[in-house]
Amino acid sequence: MKIMDKNSSIDYMAEKINLKAELKKYFGFDQFKGNQEAIIKNLLNGKNSFVLMPTGGGKSLCYQLPSLLMDGMAIVISPLIALMKNQVDAMRNFSEDDGIAHFINSSLNKSAIEQVKVDILSGKTKLLYVAPESLTKDEYVDFLRDVKISFYAIDEAHCISEWGHDFRPEYRRIRPIINEISEAPIIALTATATPKVQHDILKNLQMIGAPVFKSSFNRPNLYYEVRPKTVDVDKDIIKFIKNNIGKSGIIYCLSRKKVEELTEILGTNGIKARAYHAGMDPATRSQNQDDFLMEKVDVIVATIAFGMGIDKPDVRFVIHYDIPKSLEGYYQETGRAGRDGGEGLCITFYSNKDIQKLEKFTQGKPIAEQEISKQLLAETMAYAESSICRRKTLLHYFGEEYNEDNCGNCDNCLNPQKKMEAKSFLCTLLEVVLATKENFKSDYIIDILQGRETNDVVAHQHDELEVFGSGMGEEDKLWNSVIRQALIAGYLSKDVEHYGLLKVTEEGNEFLKKPKSFKIIEDKDFEDDEEEMPARGGAACAVDPTLYTMLKDLRKKLSKKLQVPPYVIFQDPSLESMATIYPITIDELQNIPGVGAGKAKRYGDEFCKLIKRHCEENEIERPDDLRIRTVANKSKMKVSIIQAVDRQVALDDIALSKGIEFDELLDEIDAIVNSGTKLNIDYFLRDIMDDDHMLDIYDYFKDSVTDNIDSAVDELGDDFTEQEIRLVRIKFISEMAN
Repeated sequence: MKIMDKNSSIDYMAEKINLKAELKKYFGFDQFKGNQEAIIKNLLNGKNSFVLMPTGGGKSLCYQLPSLLMDGMAIVISPLIALMKNQVDAMRNFSEDDGIAHFINSSLNKSAIEQVKVDILSGKTKLLYVAPESLTKDEYVDFLRDVKISFYAIDEAHCISEWGHDFRPEYRRIRPIINEISEAPIIALTATATPKVQHDILKNLQMIGAPVFKSSFNRPNLYYEVRPKTVDVDKDIIKFIKNNIGKSGIIYCLSRKKVEELTEILGTNGIKARAYHAGMDPATRSQNQDDFLMEKVDVIVATIAFGMGIDKPDVRFVIHYDIPKSLEGYYQETGRAGRDGGEGLCITFYSNKDIQKLEKFTQGKPIAEQEISKQLLAETMAYAESSICRRKTLLHYFGEEYNEDNCGNCDNCLNPQKKMEAKSFLCTLLEVVLATKENFKSDYIIDILQGRETNDVVAHQHDELEVFGSGMGEEDKLWNSVIRQALIAGYLSKDVEHYGLLKVTEEGNEFLKKPKSFKIIEDKDFEDDEEEMPARGGAACAVDPTLYTMLKDLRKKLSKKLQVPPYVIFQDPSLESMATIYPITIDELQNIPGVGAGKAKRYGDEFCKLIKRHCEENEIERPDDLRIRTVANKSKMKVSIIQAVDRQVALDDIALSKGIEFDELLDEIDAIVNSGTKLNIDYFLRDIMDDDHMLDIYDYFKDSVTDNIDSAVDELGDDFTEQEIRLVRIKFISEMAN
């Protein structure tokens, strides 16, 4: 594969064209950026090109300018309607005739499509944007056969590869369709592609041997940070935005439901925010996007559909509410910050629970697809948990080396951890990889190191190897750190073609012969433990430890007086929030997570008095600006669930009617009763279990100091299912607390 850089000179037939003059004439720029000029020259000379350029590097210009200079019409194949409209509008601004650029997609009616065809046949149109789904229709193929095509531009080309973060099967049909229409040069462009994805693109488009114009993936102006995702994540985000008042930002969530919930919470707290996801009415979605571009709103809360190709240079922050499914997706989405070279803050919230949710999404898919998803997710997880420079990890993933010890613009480099010598650990690791014939992934290698007699290990007879158990005494976390940093140092490589098998490189073999110093930084620990009092950094305020202890003592006193377990009154996360934002009225108390109107009225008075007294005695200035207003606890979903339970509709039927899993319904009902609303589900319990069975679980919660489900499952044993325990806990809390 021939790699071109910005210093490469390419002879081209159009010597007489003064490209800088044309650039100035059409776009008003005096200079090309990076590889742009070399790419355009290659295309003008009728050659295929593969362009790897980070978001904000100026990919669009690489096909927009040549389309104006070459005979015929260029076809740009693009996956998103929003991108097409945005770029067609931009091209029309450079010309007196709107016919210069058009798009064809499902948003156009028949008469609009006829007008597009008239402009194309008259020779007015130099650039046609088309969705891959439209391009495959026979009527368009037949029409385009009679049009002189100057070249084809495949935008977001990573969609071709199953290993890409946004794989679209219809993209794999592009090459056969091009062959049907007419031969012309192809320029494939993407902002994110690992070496594996690059190869897939070139192979599928039959462009093997084409020059690859590869710009550096490094965006020095972007600041990368990963924060632990706690119960106070909404508050963390609101404080962050209020500290960056008036700046444009994007918040990415994985689910449409979370997009809408978070948008509502931000609005309630005085932040100008709009939602954007594929399930919205197209007109509303388009209006929200335009409001963001026109700076009528500051923040867009979106699923990953938003932002691809949107030309807003001054997005100052990108927040990931949920960890993305792949590092390609993460890089592309964070790349929408600071495209003008100015400030770009990229904040990601991460917890192990999110990884478990994402793993569930792949269940039921073909095995090959599951394996690809697992590998991509493992890379994202490694990035989040790593304590080494985030820039170094990202660039290594995309096949680029970053040799600086400290980038100075990520959380890990600004707060460096102490390094430890790991020479002996690396030797042990390399010996295990070689002993298992370089035929296994990292999880399996760690099982060998730890001496675990798993079914796989025993089946391969690797429990009989001399190196079996040679890494015992160290945690898995350490071995993961050694593996990840050995990959970046070049002592190991990963065979992506075969699902990430570890291989020892030439440098690794040399290291074994002659070991030298190898220092590593241990990975961060993101274990979820919401029961502990959070004292973590990030945007969250510190919990007042003295007040927290006093609140726990008051809860204990009330629990004895009322003869109910402490958690029935208020759960620990609620006390943590009280000890953070100091609510002193019943109304303020209702803004605390897990405290609804019922609980606030029943138990709140004494807690408010205690907090007020504590603030006065210690001259504490309450952080008014940080008191997060929550939206009404009874959302539409919750109200309809309450109404259905009141009508005694079977819970599984309610879940079915809402289009959610039964466990998700139980999550909603948990939230309802924990906030102080009484629900009577006896009618459902009578149908699924006998009274004695139910009473055993009920008595357990009566005597227990915790309502933790895992603890209950362990204590009660195999005679009770987790769902049964959850249902009885709902009954118990509803009756005892509400």
